[in-house]
Amino acid sequence: MKKRLLTQKIKIKDLGKVITGTTPPTANKGYFGGQYLFIKPSDISEDQRYVFKTEMTLSGAGYEYQQLKALPKNSICIVCIGTIGKKMCLTSQTCFTNQQLNSIVVNESKYDPLYIYYLMRMYVPYLKQLNAGSTSGRENVNKSSFQNIEIQVHELQTQPKIAFILSAYDDLIENNTRRIKILEEMAQTLYHEWFVKFRFPGYEQVKMVESGLSLIPERWDGRKVTDAIWVNPKTQVVKEGEKPFVPMGCLSNDSMLINNIESRSGNSGSKFKNGDTLFARITPCLENGKTGYVQFLPSHDAVAFGSTEFIVLRSKTLCPQYVYLMARSDAFRDNAIKSMTGATGRQRVQEACFDKFLFAHPDDVTMKKFSELISPFFKEIYVLAQKNNNLRQTRDLLLPKLISGEIDVENLDIDNLDIAA
Repeated sequence: MKKRLLTQKIKIKDLGKVITGTTPPTANKGYFGGQYLFIKPSDISEDQRYVFKTEMTLSGAGYEYQQLKALPKNSICIVCIGTIGKKMCLTSQTCFTNQQLNSIVVNESKYDPLYIYYLMRMYVPYLKQLNAGSTSGRENVNKSSFQNIEIQVHELQTQPKIAFILSAYDDLIENNTRRIKILEEMAQTLYHEWFVKFRFPGYEQVKMVESGLSLIPERWDGRKVTDAIWVNPKTQVVKEGEKPFVPMGCLSNDSMLINNIESRSGNSGSKFKNGDTLFARITPCLENGKTGYVQFLPSHDAVAFGSTEFIVLRSKTLCPQYVYLMARSDAFRDNAIKSMTGATGRQRVQEACFDKFLFAHPDDVTMKKFSELISPFFKEIYVLAQKNNNLRQTRDLLLPKLISGEIDVENLDIDNLDIAA
């Protein structure tokens, strides 16, 4: 196959303008709380090219203060402190970033922004080699080092062709990610309707009775969590050989998915099986929402291990999905957070708190119906996550071949290409 060579060597600063975020000095002058997105590394997801929503926004006053630092749509933001080489995104509208990101405002008369985004994915993993250090000892690629990195680019007519191929994979990944989010939200809604509001199918015909909690459905009863859930159950893992290992970083703040699972020898740490819930016990991981549902193991008997900072929750009298959804509930988490003790910044949940948490335990018939309804949701989430993993691997295999010219796109007609085929 003909190999098409890259045609130009330039520096990143030649792509347009490089901006390092600057935060307004105070929030009490009306700088925050407006309509302009304010992007931090935690706002960037590896499964989303664009950032559409952030935890913080900048007001009109903030815009006036920062207007020279404003990033237009399709700017490229790359994390340059702490998680170098792992996170980057495109902007979806006019926005701003904090000091942990270096951003490229692309000159669109010379370069295709989406192509530059994928091109930078090739270079970002090597940014650690340019680590300039800092007084805090954290990894830090400053603006000067970043903008002087040399890169090679294709001619303008080739750029959108490469971007088209790679973006087709990201389109599928992002669609699957949206479906995963919807399924998890539906599961949370069902849990809340059935077991918090007591609006399960047929609830109109069920009498509400007094209990130690409040009024609950007849044939339900108030129980302690430890009567219905094993907390850190005894599970054996052989010491010899490689086994799946889950560090804290594998858990998401807002999803059941457990990603980037490692393989390690030994057996020191928490032990768990499919159907178990991993609940972060340490601050700030718990407050941030780190909670995972285990369903990646090949069989019911297979065992994995992970961080010592997990509390493993396993169903006794409920169903595994219920346990995960309860662990995500505000009431359950608030009870755990209130029990935390220890030095500032290293506080941990006390397991005794689960003996104090009472909940309305459903009858067997209701629990069975819920399990049958909710199980397909969890299975579909896992299937979609696996599809995303495969799409990511294929995209990442294509990326260097397209950028290097090993795969020639010169004759590709993207205007008449049916990507669905």
